[in-house]
Amino acid sequence: MPSLTAPSRRAWRADFTASIVVFLVALPLCVGVAVASGVPAELGLITGIAGGLVTGLLPGSSLQVSGPAAGLTVLVYEAVDTYGIGALGVIVLASGLIQLALGALRLGRWFRAISVAVVEGMLAGIGLVIIAGQLYAMADTKAPASGLDKIIGLPGLVGDLTKTTASLSAFAVGAGTIAVMVLWTRMPAKVRTVPGALIAVALATATTALLDLSVAKIEVRGLLDSIQPPGLDDFGALAEVGLLGTIAAFTLIASAESLFSAAAVDRLHDGPRTDYDKELMAQGAGNTICGALGALPMTAVIVRSAANVQAGAKTKASRVLHGLWLLLFAALLPAALGIIPIAALAGVLVHAGFKLLPVSKLGPLWRTHRGEAVILMVTAVAIVAVNMFEGVLVGLVLAVVKTAWETSHIQVHVTDDESGPVRVRITGNATFLRLPKMLDTLENLPVDRPVELDLRDLRHLDHASSAALNTWRERHNAQSPEPVRLIKAA
Repeated sequence: MPSLTAPSRRAWRADFTASIVVFLVALPLCVGVAVASGVPAELGLITGIAGGLVTGLLPGSSLQVSGPAAGLTVLVYEAVDTYGIGALGVIVLASGLIQLALGALRLGRWFRAISVAVVEGMLAGIGLVIIAGQLYAMADTKAPASGLDKIIGLPGLVGDLTKTTASLSAFAVGAGTIAVMVLWTRMPAKVRTVPGALIAVALATATTALLDLSVAKIEVRGLLDSIQPPGLDDFGALAEVGLLGTIAAFTLIASAESLFSAAAVDRLHDGPRTDYDKELMAQGAGNTICGALGALPMTAVIVRSAANVQAGAKTKASRVLHGLWLLLFAALLPAALGIIPIAALAGVLVHAGFKLLPVSKLGPLWRTHRGEAVILMVTAVAIVAVNMFEGVLVGLVLAVVKTAWETSHIQVHVTDDESGPVRVRITGNATFLRLPKMLDTLENLPVDRPVELDLRDLRHLDHASSAALNTWRERHNAQSPEPVRLIKAA
């Protein structure tokens, strides 16, 4: 058996060290996302394990790390609340199969065409709903169902904290968790090798135990007991239109988030670039397995991926090993989850929710691309006010309309020297969006003079504009002694 060369040994050591760092970052997030999604904590670990051992082995992106993401928390919670936990496996399985098909059809690269403003708005809306919902979890209180109700109910939550000692204690644990994570970013670089989320959760757990605080803790079921493959009855829910819309939302959001993350990760290292179609298939394979096990959906997660790159990972071995460490933890130390306060995990997710808000980007975006900023804000508000799927649809429609409006520039030039015909030259792209401008000019032309209509510089004429021009010509010709002279490109 050939021995490892010196560069190979260095790469292996770097990947091993990076895998430990990524495992420590992923552990509290896997558990926290699961609890926030309303499912057993172990299901988050199963998704993290699949993200490492399955997706991590497949080609696509070499250093990107996958697992359960905060970005899908709201959608998962809504799906479980509406259709039951049994339908979750069906949704994730169907989404994974669609991702496999899209990747095989080489459509992965087209996800990069989704407006960045829509994606940023989607993440901002998710962040707001996560923050609002997890503030209730920090107080060991059940959150209202809708995102809007969560925000409207926050003043009442503040009032409840002043009345109940147990809620105040739990909230203090969550607030302390957030404070530790914020302060940890100011520590020396060597200290920050240990993830702040892990330190914060560990300190919160130790404080709760030492002070014997009466706060809610994670319910432990065991890894094998938490696996719930979808049954035949669950697949019957596919006949519901609402469930099909949820599957579409899962597929769109998970794919877009993963491929946008891949583009971001590629900017962090000098290694091989991402093959977007293969990466989409890798995500699909992971979600197919997660669905078959009844676990949470997975996406590529920029927090874990950035930690992987910054820890010095060289190959995909680091992400595979991180999945192995998650498996060993879930198999050998499941009882450790049972001592973690839910308020501490809620604090981790509140902190993660704030990271989803594009606070630093919104000002510059408003100054340079105001239309994009409006799309971002409207998408975020729509997600909070309605739901994830419809909010994203609103954003996509706005992005398409904005693009259509910007590309349908049209100029109508009228020249009248009073000694000859009135010359009208139309240039640009004539679409239904600019019909009012074009028709206002044409309908104000004199009917007692000959008119010459020059369309040689018209690059595009859609059906609505063509029909409107023909209708105008017919009406003008009926009133004018001379028909309109039409000049077209040869």
